[in-house]
Amino acid sequence: MWVWLVLLYGILKGVREIVKKKALEKNSTIEVLFMYTFLSFVMVLPSAGAAMGAEPRFYFYIALKSFVIFLAWMCSFRAIKRMPISLYGVLDLSRVLFATMFGVVVLQEALGFFQVMGLIFVSAGLLLLKYRPRSVREAAALSGEAVEVRYVVMAFASCLLNAVSGLLDKILMRNITSSQLQFWYLLFLTAFYLLYILIARMPINWRRAFGNQWVWLLSLLIVIADRALFVANGMEGSRVTVMTLLKQAGCIVTILAGRFLFKEKNTTHKLVCAAVIIAGIVIGVM
Repeated sequence: MWVWLVLLYGILKGVREIVKKKALEKNSTIEVLFMYTFLSFVMVLPSAGAAMGAEPRFYFYIALKSFVIFLAWMCSFRAIKRMPISLYGVLDLSRVLFATMFGVVVLQEALGFFQVMGLIFVSAGLLLLKYRPRSVREAAALSGEAVEVRYVVMAFASCLLNAVSGLLDKILMRNITSSQLQFWYLLFLTAFYLLYILIARMPINWRRAFGNQWVWLLSLLIVIADRALFVANGMEGSRVTVMTLLKQAGCIVTILAGRFLFKEKNTTHKLVCAAVIIAGIVIGVM
């Protein structure tokens, strides 16, 4: 069951990247981030009663997870806004490497032969993405799809921070319920974005942000996807290394969306890279 829950999370994750891109066409990054997290928190308010009763020390760890995600989303939203969604979808697969490292080093999860082979394929696919044919690079430059290095760095930073968050999920779900984690995580996350707005004195168009239908859809998707992931983390036998591989199913969703919804060019090379990475994922969960 946990495998199917994580696959659901992965597919919804791919859909979320598309919705983020659409939401950012109407509002600034911080407007989308705050309204997105606030509406998500409102949606889980009915579970407030079931969210109480955790030991005090766990609130600190949940706040730490929220701060990690606060930073991760600041990076990922800026990257998504400035790069083709298909490229971001492939770069996002690099979190497999980070999460596997944490799973082995921190949680002492053993890597079998198939997991090692899967990681080799994932690494090869990411390297293939970097070393594009000259014709592909020239076509990307002509079509305006060339991406500044800083946004690529932001995408990788987001992957690293998301891997840290996934590690914290696994540790926390040993002692608290999915309702407790989701409620407090979204509450702390909303508070962090509000503090950022107040301290940085960011101008916010509240009416336009509230009326952005893509933000509402984004909030609904994160509530469903995160609940599925938290429940899976709490199940006996679930492993961070395998779960991280399964989460990457959304990559194909973002590449296809880039081609057919956003009319991005030069997606064939990205599909080849994604195919190599997905092959590694399939091998890794055998």
